[in-house]
Amino acid sequence: MQLPEDFIRYTREVMGEERFQRYLESFNEETPVSIRLNPRKTQEWTVTEGAQPVPWCREGYYLPHRPNFTMDPLLHAGCYYVQEAGSMFVSHVLRQYVHQPVTMLDLCAAPGGKSTAAIASLPEGSVLTANEPIRQRANILSENIQKWGYPGCTVTNRYPKDFRKEGRRFDVILCDVPCSGEGMFRRDEATIGEWSMKNVEQCWRLQRDIVSDAWECLNDGGLLIYSTCTFNTKENEENVSWIIGQFGAQVLPVETQPDWNITGSLLDGFTEPVYRFIPGITRSEGLFVCVMKKRGERREERGERISSSAKLSPFSSLLSPQNSPLSSLLSPLNYQQAIAYLRGEALTLPDDTPRGIVEVSFMGHTLGQVKNIGTRANNLYPKEWRIKTTHIPTDYETILRHTEPHTDRR
Repeated sequence: MQLPEDFIRYTREVMGEERFQRYLESFNEETPVSIRLNPRKTQEWTVTEGAQPVPWCREGYYLPHRPNFTMDPLLHAGCYYVQEAGSMFVSHVLRQYVHQPVTMLDLCAAPGGKSTAAIASLPEGSVLTANEPIRQRANILSENIQKWGYPGCTVTNRYPKDFRKEGRRFDVILCDVPCSGEGMFRRDEATIGEWSMKNVEQCWRLQRDIVSDAWECLNDGGLLIYSTCTFNTKENEENVSWIIGQFGAQVLPVETQPDWNITGSLLDGFTEPVYRFIPGITRSEGLFVCVMKKRGERREERGERISSSAKLSPFSSLLSPQNSPLSSLLSPLNYQQAIAYLRGEALTLPDDTPRGIVEVSFMGHTLGQVKNIGTRANNLYPKEWRIKTTHIPTDYETILRHTEPHTDRR
């Protein structure tokens, strides 16, 4: 794997020789595989043998190898999310600083990893707007949010300036901004060819535009979580320094442990608390996070609650509930039937299954609906969600297991 010369020269200078060599050595190591459990759906479940906890996320686990996630019905049922471990840090930030119901905006949310982590970490009664400006990616975001199955979520397809123009206000805004993607190099070699110093320059300018719109949408005393998946200081510390100078942001510290091996500021003279995950040093693919507070009293400090209007988005939601119309019962499927259903195939249900709309499940978790007409059950699983591959494994590779033996009985 050949890294760009400009990247090597610049990143070696930013990281220092020792860190940079450890980073280079990480390309010879296997990329960590990690998942995050859905706490609402996995209270009585555990992870396969050999999994290790992600230390900064109570629901996160490193797996001993990469399974065929696509062929696990429990993934499609929203029981867990496949997510890079560093990105789970957002759940740790929210649990430290958010203790009352809030309104939150994830401004650049697709495919949904940080949004699902956020809604699972926020206090009950919180409202999350997960937004994605690119329509195709917004549809993927909508699918993942629906499968995650939490109330209080809305998916929108808007640009950051639209929220500002509409006068929307939020208590927490996550700006996981588009970046030069240096943290993607180990996972996606194509991103290496797309990298250039010119692209870095374009990115930090775009990032400032996005933050400028977001800052106007932030309530007094609100939190801005700024993150990238890149290493350079231009898109990270230098942008944070600009936000501080431009808006008077107060940088907040996040509690960490030394054995997490998170790196702080790499910019000379910049001493604010920031958190950088570097492959070869931290068990992660690469992330930069900074938490900032807007001056003023928070809404809860003023004794204000979330208004009823905050629970409704003024924009058209992309969510289209998969469990509509109402079903009459839950019909359990075995593994081969579940895969057939997820591929969009018609099913044959037991003779005593009532006619009409029926929900089908795997190991107790709903997958979607069919319309039972007697001789067969027509598949109502959304076409855009269906498994496309024609290779179907014979046996089920267990990723999650019930803490007690679980069987779906007919």
